[in-house]
Amino acid sequence: MTVIPLPDTEDTLLGRRVRLKQPAQGYRAAIDPVLLAAAVPAAGSDSVLDIGCGAGAASLCLAARVPACRITGIELQPALVRLAAENAELNGVAARFTVMAGDIMRPPPRLAPGSFDHVMANPPYMETEAGSPSPHPAKAAANFEGAADLAQWVRLALAMARGRGSVTFIHRADRLEHILGLLAGKAGGIVVFPFWPGNGKPAKRVIVHARRGIETPTRLLPGMTLHLGDGRYTAVAEAVLRDGAAINFG
Repeated sequence: MTVIPLPDTEDTLLGRRVRLKQPAQGYRAAIDPVLLAAAVPAAGSDSVLDIGCGAGAASLCLAARVPACRITGIELQPALVRLAAENAELNGVAARFTVMAGDIMRPPPRLAPGSFDHVMANPPYMETEAGSPSPHPAKAAANFEGAADLAQWVRLALAMARGRGSVTFIHRADRLEHILGLLAGKAGGIVVFPFWPGNGKPAKRVIVHARRGIETPTRLLPGMTLHLGDGRYTAVAEAVLRDGAAINFG
């Protein structure tokens, strides 16, 4: 039997400030790219690289919050490259959000090392041997590491950030030790910002932010509680997810 792919859907983020076309099947953006974008300390006309940008959710949220920043996305899957370009047009930011097809194992020559003020990434959360990937190739690629493991993602991010520039990742809390190990001796000023699903519940996601050429100590911040007891977002989470507020590391 022939399976006919479903058409792309158009959804919204940041309280409808961002319009996002994305595949109806496979990986679909939730709150993680919104949280990632809120944690990137871009300002003015800073340049930002979004590694594995997908359909552009994090990039579009950052573009909405920082109206003059310039964003470059790199994405392996051609269908998502197409969608990201369409989304840039749809949101009126094509002049400052460009996306290119590329493998992070062999980044395009146009990506010059040390040329970005900030680099952000939402890498696949699962190691290859950690479980059974989805039968849907796009979802499997988004959730499970392939040839490029977490070390390769961190290596590329650090290579692309300029001196004293920043790198920002969102990842599973139970892989925090791995990320910190990969950053050790290569970046400093590390900030760990956990997201608590609710009061008294263990963190499932963390932001890890660091800067090249900085040697200040690592800081563990209080983080953010996402949900109230009745399931609604907390006021601080609502400000980030709906109103486009930045996450302030203090």
